[in-house]
Amino acid sequence: MESLDLAIRLRESGKLEEARTMLLELVETEPENPSVWYQCAWVHDSLGLEKEAVPFYKAALARGLAVEEKPGAYLGLGSTFRALGDYSEARNIFEQAMTEFPDHREFPVFLAMVLYNLQDYSKAMEILLNQLAQTSSDSGIRKYARAISYYADKLDQRWDG
Repeated sequence: MESLDLAIRLRESGKLEEARTMLLELVETEPENPSVWYQCAWVHDSLGLEKEAVPFYKAALARGLAVEEKPGAYLGLGSTFRALGDYSEARNIFEQAMTEFPDHREFPVFLAMVLYNLQDYSKAMEILLNQLAQTSSDSGIRKYARAISYYADKLDQRWDG
């Protein structure tokens, strides 16, 4: 475990190639350790090697990643799919993450980005407006939070009375 800790410290300090080398070795020596696979995915993402990161994220999740690390892996995998233009996979990942971690507000926000890419602008705006109304501490937003939430799914509706 100290090798993994060292690799994480290397990644955190910006020594990405050193961390990558160490993590690739750890994948070989500890193939059933989901944290090793997750950290390996993370370092690949950090190096701009998104396509290479995908199988590491998938392996980490398949091996039963700890609940503390799982949201980060979902976010990394979903974001990586989005960056690669695989919007349907990104959507699936974020929807799965929202099911498993309904209190994690980052997932709907990232899903909204994917929906934008899928040209589902209304749903993307609805999600973002609801998140804004529910989480903002800004006094003006707080004052009109009910109205923002009410109109979030009615952006194209007109009241010509």
